[in-house]
Amino acid sequence: MAQVPQTFFDALAVRTWCGLALETLGRAREEIDAINVYPVADGDTGTNLYLTVESAVAAVEAVFAGHAARSGPEGPTLADTARAMAHGALIGARGNSGTILAQLLRGMSQVLAEGGTAQAGGESAHADGRGLRLALRHAADSARQAVAHPVEGTVLTVASAAADAADAACGAESECGTVARAAYEGARAALAATPGQLPVLERAGVVDAGGRGLVAVLGALVETFTGERPREAPATVTAGALRVGAGPAGAVVSEAGGPGALVAGDPEGPGGSHARVVPGQADGSASGVLAGPAEDSQDLYADAPGPHARVEAAEELAAAVGAPRGECADSAAVADEDGPAFEVIYLLEAEDTAVAWLRERLDALGDSLVVVGGDGLWNVHVHVDDAGAAVEAGIEAGRPYRIRITHFGAGDVHTTGAERPPRERSQRAVVAVVPGEGLAGLYTEAGATTVLARPGEPPASGELVQAVRRAHAREVVLLPNDAELRHTAAAAAEQARTEGIRVALIPTRSAVQGIAALAVHEPERRFDEDVVSMTSAAGATRYAEVTVAERQAWTMAGICQAGDVLGLIDGDVAVIGSDVTATAETVLDRMLAAGGEMVTLVLGDEAPGTIAEHLEGRVREGYLAVDTVVYRGGRQGAVLLIGVE
Repeated sequence: MAQVPQTFFDALAVRTWCGLALETLGRAREEIDAINVYPVADGDTGTNLYLTVESAVAAVEAVFAGHAARSGPEGPTLADTARAMAHGALIGARGNSGTILAQLLRGMSQVLAEGGTAQAGGESAHADGRGLRLALRHAADSARQAVAHPVEGTVLTVASAAADAADAACGAESECGTVARAAYEGARAALAATPGQLPVLERAGVVDAGGRGLVAVLGALVETFTGERPREAPATVTAGALRVGAGPAGAVVSEAGGPGALVAGDPEGPGGSHARVVPGQADGSASGVLAGPAEDSQDLYADAPGPHARVEAAEELAAAVGAPRGECADSAAVADEDGPAFEVIYLLEAEDTAVAWLRERLDALGDSLVVVGGDGLWNVHVHVDDAGAAVEAGIEAGRPYRIRITHFGAGDVHTTGAERPPRERSQRAVVAVVPGEGLAGLYTEAGATTVLARPGEPPASGELVQAVRRAHAREVVLLPNDAELRHTAAAAAEQARTEGIRVALIPTRSAVQGIAALAVHEPERRFDEDVVSMTSAAGATRYAEVTVAERQAWTMAGICQAGDVLGLIDGDVAVIGSDVTATAETVLDRMLAAGGEMVTLVLGDEAPGTIAEHLEGRVREGYLAVDTVVYRGGRQGAVLLIGVE
């Protein structure tokens, strides 16, 4: 359905753009995941961009909802919504491209907020075409500055080309729709040139995944101001024997004959969705075959017959579309098959001076360094071999939190093109949602693929589906570890089943139930038997948590006040106290009154230093033949989690 076009960039335009960008990335996510080969071929760029924009949308919607509740129907200002968009993207940024996109949105918001003051006569706040041009330029420049070693042929190149095109094509009085369309066309042309700028893209025969995502976001911007989704005929370039066009969604389409033709999917066109290459027939009768979606990004090249396609006459292509033929600043990272083993991402509260030092420190530790943000809050992304050192550097610089550490696997994700061997799926895996970094480490050591749930920010179904794909197994046991996630987990399981993965959802309601299930997991057993055993172990584990009340409320145990210590057993408030250790002891006694053989204690960062020793002593003295095990959960929301088996 065509959108009602926006004339100016105001608060409603920000809201519309974010919503349309999320829809567009939702349609293109699988395609973008499939062409993700740089900087690491881990097949998640589309998902990361989607989750980043999803966080931005949530922040913008919260501003509209909050303003409606407080101020009536007038609505928030452009400055309010632009800042919310940028903040939401910053705190929700995923991966390398998602982090860069967050900085692009932040750069735009800085200009829009300054230009979005109320007009004379009380008119609503907005920015015009000139403001949009300045925003696009500042976004491209600030994103490039945030990357330690900018690389041409990536999303940075596409962003710069969009800003250049907007500057070159638009006059002083241009409308927002004109500016947006010029930026989109410039980005689309630059995207077509990316295989000629990065050897890894050329070998794989694909365009840059991050740049493809940015083109989708800019397409949503065009739709915001024109009411129509971009559908023009491809802009074609003739370079020797190669004729390349950029399709409506920014994908490259080849009409060259013979082997080595580049064929990238156009999600709007008749051919399907994936920018993946299959060489043309030997007799030249076909220029190339558009391949369907790979079952998994790790198998992207597994079924391609013969040698991988190449982009012919790459130098001429880059020159023809007017994009810079840049060298890869991190060329060693492209050629190195033994790149860093971990991706480390965290939010950081720190001063600007400390962040300048942090950049130097992390740059010496690894590559793909991107530090975005400002005003005391930063999002840090880096690829390293020593994940602990990267986190420790953040601790020295300020206060890191929401720490995500992802192991790239067996190292084959750093192998590109025809050199990368296909990865066999494992038979079975466990995917678990965990509430803290400490438990994430525990689950990972036990062989599970984890999704970190931060306090107040439960994972979306798309994030769970991504984790199931990352597990790379034919059979997956999914542990949501939270009663509130049962519907989200069920939706993720259903989506994964449509992709040919056998998924069993065990409705664990606490991380301690997940620990019990994981303890009896045996991959060698038949799948059904393993699921039954894990379900029985989880069901036999009573769970409790000790937390602090944030506000006055009615509970099953009476009225609590803000600051009271609450002891919840099986999800219901059973004890209201004033001391954490005393409340925890009361909860533990009530649970053990019904019997038990094993007590599991998971301590949060805010737990008293002596609570574990005190509770262990209580169990040892009062309950014979009951064992106790203690884990450190980190920032898990609850002060203490308790499990009794």
